[in-house]
Parts: sequence; C-alpha cells; structure tokens
Amino acid sequence: MPSLIKLPTPLTILMAVTVLAAIATWLMPAGKFESLSYQNNAFVISGSEETKLPATQHILDSLGIMVKADKFLNGAIKKPVSIPGSFHPLLQNGQSVIDVVQAPLKGIYETVDVILFILIIGSFIQVFYATGAMEAGIAKLSAGMKGRESWLIVVLTFLFALGGSSYGMAEESLVFYPILIPLFLAAGYDLLIPVAVIHGGNTLGYLSSFSNPFSTIIASNAAGISWTDGLYGRLAMLLVSSVIYIGYVMWYAQKVRRNPHASYVTADEGRSSIADGNGIAMVPLKGKTAGLLFIFAATFVLLIIGVVALDWWLLEMSALFLVASVLVAVVQRMSERLFIEKFIEGAESLLGVAFVIGAARGVTVVLDAGNISGSVLHWASTAIQDVHPALFIIGLLLIYILLTVIIPSSSGMAVMTMPILGSLAIVAGIPGREIVNSYLLGMGIMGFITPTGLILPSLALAGVGMKAWIRFIWPVLLLLFMLAAMALLTGLWLDL
Repeated sequence: MPSLIKLPTPLTILMAVTVLAAIATWLMPAGKFESLSYQNNAFVISGSEETKLPATQHILDSLGIMVKADKFLNGAIKKPVSIPGSFHPLLQNGQSVIDVVQAPLKGIYETVDVILFILIIGSFIQVFYATGAMEAGIAKLSAGMKGRESWLIVVLTFLFALGGSSYGMAEESLVFYPILIPLFLAAGYDLLIPVAVIHGGNTLGYLSSFSNPFSTIIASNAAGISWTDGLYGRLAMLLVSSVIYIGYVMWYAQKVRRNPHASYVTADEGRSSIADGNGIAMVPLKGKTAGLLFIFAATFVLLIIGVVALDWWLLEMSALFLVASVLVAVVQRMSERLFIEKFIEGAESLLGVAFVIGAARGVTVVLDAGNISGSVLHWASTAIQDVHPALFIIGLLLIYILLTVIIPSSSGMAVMTMPILGSLAIVAGIPGREIVNSYLLGMGIMGFITPTGLILPSLALAGVGMKAWIRFIWPVLLLLFMLAAMALLTGLWLDL
C-alpha cells in the first residue's frame, strides 16, 4: 500500500537541516577551543591570535595534549588538534538568510574534488553501458549465481565492511552502485539491498575500524595511545556486528524476494538514475565484449591498489576513470561524437548526487561559521566529566552519535574531540582504547543515517527515499547500539 506520508527529497532535507543549523547559531552561545598545528618546524597555536612555540614534547605536555611530538613531525597528524581547557566564548555570529542560501554553494566549492569524482564515474559508466558489455556481464553473472544470490549479499557486505574497517573506504564505494543495482534487481531484490550492501556494509566497517588510518590511527594518536591497543576487540566487533547486520539484511532480502509487495520502497520511488535492471538479455562473452569487461574489472582493481598501496585519492581516482572511459571508447571503436555525447550524459545523470554532496557540506559550513561546534563539544564534555565511569563511557557513545551530525569527517572528529574528551577520560579512569572505541562506535552507528554523511548521495543513486531507508535500518541500529554499549562496558570491566 502506498505511504500517505512522504519525506522530502534529499536536497530539501539538507536545506531544512541547514536552516535549523542557522537558527541554532542564533540560539546557542558561540565559542571555540584553541588549536595546535605543526607548521614549518614549529607548533602554532591558533586562538585570538597566532603563537609560535618550539616543536617539543615539553610544549605538548604543558598544554595537556596527550600526543607524542613525533606524530606531528612525521605527518601522522596533519590537522589542527584542540587544546584541552582552552575553550573561550566568542561573539555570537548568527547566520543570516544570505548565509543559508550561500551555504550549499560554499559546500560545492569545498567538495569540488568529490563532485568531480562522482561526475566522471557517471561518465565512465555511461560510456561503458553504451557498449552493451555491462548487460552481457550482468546476465552472465546472474546466470552463474542462480539460486545462490543470497551468498552475493553475504560476501559483498562483508567485503565492504572489511574495506571500511581496514583502509577507510568511503566516497570510492559510490562507484559500485552502477554494478550492483542492476545485478540485485535482476535477482529479484529491491533497491534497498544495494544501499544496504554498499553504504551499510561500508559504515559497518567504520563502526569497528581495526586499522582505518582516517579514524582509528588518527584518533589513537590524538589520544596518546598505540592504534593496536584494542585491536583484537575491534576485530571481534567486526565479526559479531557483521553477523547481526548481514543476518538482518538477508531476512529482509528474502522477504522481498518471496513477496515484492513487502518492500519498503514505494511505487513512486523504485527507479534508479543508473539502471532499472529490466530487459537484460544473455549475450555471449567473447571477443570484444570479454575485453571490455576485463577493462572494467581492471579499473576497479587498480582503484583499490592505488588507494591502499599508492596513496591515491580523488584526483588520481578521477584520472583513472577518465583514462578508462577513453580506453573503452577506443576498444569499442566508438566515434568521437558518440563518446563525447555519452560522456556528458553520464555526468548529467549524477548531477543531482553532486548537488546533494555539496549541500551536505553546506550544513557544516553554517555550523563552523556560527562558531557553535566548539560550544557543543564544550557542553557535552562538561555534562559527563563528574559521572561514574560506566555512565561516562555510555554518555561518550551518545555524544559521538550526536556530534557526527555536526562533524561527519572521521579525521576532523578525532583531532577536534579526542584531546578534550581523552583528558577527561583519564580523570574518570577510562582506558584510552575505550575512548577510541566509543568514538568509532558512535560515528559508525550515526553514519548509517546522518544527512551530512554519504547516505543521501547513496539513496539518490539508488532512487530510494530516506523514509524507506529509516524504516529498513532502525531495528538493526537498535541492536548495534546495544551491542556497542555492551562492548564498551565489557572493555571497562576488563580494565578494572
């Protein structure tokens, strides 16, 4: 039965969140923590004015920053780190209507590298679709997986979780929607399944990151501990949470497959900007088609190798897909005019996703300009500083869930909050590894639904509304929250 209550589109949701953020800048007192960064062989303290100090361990110790000096000197910590006890109020800087209007535009400026990456992915996929090799490959894979499609969900979800947990897969996971959407639709599932597998699996990995350099390693450095402290517990969390999450996704997938009317996706959604999965015909995989599929697969293999081993990021990844697009056109003997036409069509198809990414960053732009992110952190740290260790660690989990909406960047969250909350944790008798774990678990849980993260771009790619996703994900989020609380309390108990 069609739902009578519909949530707005992702762009409208983000603009509403931006307006709420702007209102908050008028209602909440402004303030910020001073920060310390390493520049030109010296520590620079940024506050009301900049102060240069020698880059020594003594300076860090005197400021209460529990980080080894060599972490700054060798580049392990590149972003400014908050200084404990340095919070100071500022004049209120309430954001105006003009600021709200400009926020998504500023967000686009700040995320132009991500947006360009997304547009070139769209171009590559459209050029590849034009060859007919995609349909042939999907048909072949669907035939090969006949009767075993559920294993595809199990294996791929765990692989995405492993990618998020090990090396911090994030924006690059968006490239897999064009492959998996038609594949899962052809298998009889709905459009929530590719989102659950890709975004859900990826976020699940963040929840239990065991070697993620953008979260675990940076946060551990900022907390003054080794990133291997708590490693086995995080590996156990990855396995246990994967069993719970994959079991839930499998239950929903089989329910929809048996009865398509049980899908949470409404009739007026249910169409992706990428592919609809219909009309896939079996085409023999030989000659040129096999060569094109090899180029397609090799591109993604090179992507993973580049990110993991060669320190590639968005510029290098964008260049890879640009070269792959040209190579596909050459092998297909596509005319120059047709290639340009398909290349532009592909970018156009993901333009809406690009705007969503920029608008999401716009929320952070408003909060930062209004100087209330530091106020929220100060308020949160004050609220839990004198409570029992068990309440402290659960309160910290809730604080990170809340802060993820304001600070969706895992590395930004680590360097801003870890020195402040970590210093409070020492007083409360909380081991450093559990502070890092509460940060990982809180950001991971909220990462499934925060509008300032990757969920809205993912839903836009799949053509699914936020209401359908919330209806799907909330039961498993409750389970993951209970699991996270139990894990933190157990870690605290084991340290007593």
